[in-house]
Amino acid sequence: MLELNKGADILATVGGITGLQEANDLLERVLDDANRRKLEPITNSDALIKIANAIRICEPDSVFINSGSEDDVQWIREHALLKGEEKKLAKPGHTIHFDLPQDQARLVNQTCYIINEEEKINSLAKSLLRQDAIDYVRQYVVGIMRGMTMMIGFYSRGPIGAEAAVPAIEMSSSAYVLHSAELLYRNCYDQFDSEARRATVFFTNLHSQGKNRPEDVPNARILMDRSWLTTFSTYCTYAGNTLLMKKGNHRFCVDYATYYKKEEQLSEHMFITGLNGPGGRKTFFAGAAPSGCGKTTTAMVGTDFIGDDLAQIWIAADGSIRAINPEKGIFGIVEDVNREGDPYLMDCLRGDGTEVIWSNVLIDDQGVPHWVGNGEPIPPRGINFQGEWFPGKTDANGKAVPMSHKNSRCTLRASAIANHNTVASEDPAGVPIKVFTYSGRDSDTMPPVWAARSMDEGVVIGASIVSQATATEVGVSGVRRQPWANAPFIPGSLADYMAAQFAFFNSAKISAAGRPVLAGLNYFLTHENRGGKGSGLLGEKQDVKAWLGWLERFANGDVTGIETPIGHLPRYEDLKELFAGIGKQYPRSLYDQQFSLYIDNIIHRIDLQAEAYGKEENTPARLFEIYRRQKAELTALKEAHGPIVTPEQLLS
Repeated sequence: MLELNKGADILATVGGITGLQEANDLLERVLDDANRRKLEPITNSDALIKIANAIRICEPDSVFINSGSEDDVQWIREHALLKGEEKKLAKPGHTIHFDLPQDQARLVNQTCYIINEEEKINSLAKSLLRQDAIDYVRQYVVGIMRGMTMMIGFYSRGPIGAEAAVPAIEMSSSAYVLHSAELLYRNCYDQFDSEARRATVFFTNLHSQGKNRPEDVPNARILMDRSWLTTFSTYCTYAGNTLLMKKGNHRFCVDYATYYKKEEQLSEHMFITGLNGPGGRKTFFAGAAPSGCGKTTTAMVGTDFIGDDLAQIWIAADGSIRAINPEKGIFGIVEDVNREGDPYLMDCLRGDGTEVIWSNVLIDDQGVPHWVGNGEPIPPRGINFQGEWFPGKTDANGKAVPMSHKNSRCTLRASAIANHNTVASEDPAGVPIKVFTYSGRDSDTMPPVWAARSMDEGVVIGASIVSQATATEVGVSGVRRQPWANAPFIPGSLADYMAAQFAFFNSAKISAAGRPVLAGLNYFLTHENRGGKGSGLLGEKQDVKAWLGWLERFANGDVTGIETPIGHLPRYEDLKELFAGIGKQYPRSLYDQQFSLYIDNIIHRIDLQAEAYGKEENTPARLFEIYRRQKAELTALKEAHGPIVTPEQLLS
């Protein structure tokens, strides 16, 4: 369970300020006249006390309040250049930021939830007792901003006024972090008080990179106090660890939805995109996939792109399921972004007029960024995340150094992308979600697309995601379970989160017209695992349009599927027509490779998941009932047709 405001508030315990008058006295002493005036619209006493304590703990030389005005945002841009956190590139509005080599992805093993005694959390997560967290803050955070400026911004995670939007405070000594925040979030400085009243909660985030030295990274921590909705990040600069409104605050939203908004809201690691169907119909999708598994590419395929990473979801009064993107920008992986698969994004990255912060890519001697998989000529030399680079360069172990880090990123406003529906994205009413998808990196088991037969089976699809570890996580390798692609961001027990999923999707508050389709996607089947030769993928990026196109038609009743124990599979004729629409032939032999059921692989997957969830306390019995039923049906299919069952055999 989650109990808010339980245990000692670490900011107040270490900072020592507990009352508004004492907070105001400190702010009066520390802020200069201009910044004192800028802080006047913030009257929320809890916010002012937290800000005052953060200042007392970190001891910055000065404090800059970011009102979101163009002058303030420009000051942040220039401060990032002055400090060397960013450097200008050839294209106006483009800058490069390099993280330390040891800090270029989520520091999974140094990320912890702060918990109270005897409090249980997600079995896949790390925890730190509250007293130990207090000790860490006292040892490492006190005085960490001496000689620096603390920058403070006020933001909304979602369109201002939206049902599931939550305001947040971001405090950091990094201008790069504040610059990124301005591209990724809605500045709500002048509406922070009213938004905090509406939402009844707000998030507090405190970050400092310290002196930004490799030797400090082992002491880096990303700590999330779920009781007090406060995050601490120290000794790191990678935005996934430092831009705490992203995954740090997403964790709080997951907690809040699970324990305080059950059957009302969900907070998911999902893209949101709309797709045009026959007759001008527009259908909105939300889809989960672990980082590095094609989520951004899938989102960009839509005709009405809303977001590529996170979704706040709720059941509206009319019985529809609505969603907003808590972000207004993209912090996207650039490896393999190219004209073929990502034309809209490439227009922003290679065209004029878009503000972009690049990280950990190669910069040539003309100030132009390059990255692996961009489909362009490789430059003869440049500077990248490990220093000077040239083709064929190797590290101390003789391993080839790639042109760009696998987790290289671009940060930009989503509204710059041609297919972004900015009006819908900024609408507090959200967009109506008709299809939910769940996918991972699965080379040998599940087909490219399948639709659940029921809401319960759809929840189980989400619960059963597996994926290869990607470059977004430091110190992680191999194939892992990735429930809902959200497991790294679920603070409470997986059992509680699963129960909330079952409750939400089976809610009587959802109207018949608002009932969604829940489906699985898998882009990563390989030839060698489907009776072919070579390790290449059994498909291309552009195939995503066909898979989503089939789901759009299935969700609206235009097509039917082939019923199987795992769900409905597309019929060949329907896919052939959709592939023709994207200018591709789709031979029957490829369809059979992709959509035959490899029974033993699927049963092994079910057994793996059932065993793992069997170790979780209080896992809903419904999950195991569905696994047993699917396994029995698959076993019967194998007895009738053998271990590999083709779509034709399923139809017969």
